[in-house]
Amino acid sequence: MNNVLQSVGILGTGSYLPEKEITNFDLEKMVDTSNDWIVSRTGIHTRRIADDSTATSDLATMAARKALEMANIKPEDLDLIIVATVTPDMAFPSTACIVQSNLGAANAAAFDLEAGCSGFLYGMTVGKQFIATGVYKYVLVIGAETLSKIMDWNDRNTCVLFGDGAGAVVLGPVEEGRGILSTYLGADGEKGKFLTQPAGGSRMPASIETVKQNLHYIKMDGSEVFKFAVRIMGDASKEALKLCNLNVEDVDYLVPHQANIRIILSAAKRLKLSMDKVYVNLDKYGNMSAASIPVALDEAVKQNKIRENDIVVLVGFGAGLTWGSCVVKW
Repeated sequence: MNNVLQSVGILGTGSYLPEKEITNFDLEKMVDTSNDWIVSRTGIHTRRIADDSTATSDLATMAARKALEMANIKPEDLDLIIVATVTPDMAFPSTACIVQSNLGAANAAAFDLEAGCSGFLYGMTVGKQFIATGVYKYVLVIGAETLSKIMDWNDRNTCVLFGDGAGAVVLGPVEEGRGILSTYLGADGEKGKFLTQPAGGSRMPASIETVKQNLHYIKMDGSEVFKFAVRIMGDASKEALKLCNLNVEDVDYLVPHQANIRIILSAAKRLKLSMDKVYVNLDKYGNMSAASIPVALDEAVKQNKIRENDIVVLVGFGAGLTWGSCVVKW
C-alpha cells in the first residue's frame, strides 16, 4: 500500500461581486452613523449588495466558472464541490448541489460546509484531504455569501460591516513540496453566543414572533468578537507555519479575512509584515464572511501580488467562534 500523500495546490481562482454598491454615505441616511465613524473604526467605505432576485448559488456559480476557466478544468472533470456559506439558498438541498446543477458538473459529489467566516479555510482543508489521499483529483471550493439577506438595516452595529460576494478555487495535484503546506483549524464554542443568527433553526423555528423580534438577523457582540480576533489571527498564522516548519520571517504575503482594518493591522504586526505584503480590499467590499478570503486571494493573484514560490498565509476567524489558517507555496 502506498502511504505517500499527494501534494495539493490551487490550480485556479475566481471571484464574483454583485454590481450594486452601498456607500457609507448611503448608510448615513438609513441609520444613526457617519462615514467618518465607519471608516475610523472599520476601514470600510463601500460594500456590494445582491439584488432581490440573486441568491448565494448565483454568486457562487459565477465565481466557480472563473476559477475553472483559470485552472483549465471542465465542470465534468470535478470530483467534489464544497460550498462554505452561512447564507445558503435554502436549508436543503445544499447550495453546492444547486451549483453542481448550474455548472453541469454531473460527476461531482457536493455538500455545504458552515464555519462562519472561517468556512472557506475549513473547506480547503477538507478538500485537500480527498486529493492528498488519492480519493479525488479535482475539488472545487467556494466561499459565497448574501449576508444582506439576513441583515437588520436598522442595526448600526452590524449593517455597516457586511457585504455580498463569492470566491472560488480549484484544488488539484501539484508537484511535491508545492501547494498547500499546512492547515490549522480550531473552534471555541463557548464564545459562539457572541455572533449568531438566533432564529430559523430547530432551537427556535420560524414563527410570527421570531420575525417580529428580528431574530432572523445577524446579532453580534462586536467588542467580544474584536478581542478574540485580534489574538487569534496572529496565533493561528504562527501555528500553521509551525506545522510546515516555517517561521514568520519566511512569509512573503498575507491574505487575511477582511473584517476590520484594525484586526488586519494587528495580525500584520504580530507577523512582522509590512502592509505592502498584506492584501486589503475590505474598504471596497466590507466583511463577506466565507467569501472574504477567496475573493481577496483571487484579486491578489490577478494583480500579481503573489508570485511563483511565494510563501502565502491565508488566515481568518468567524462565527462559532472558529478560526483557520493555511500556508501555501505558490
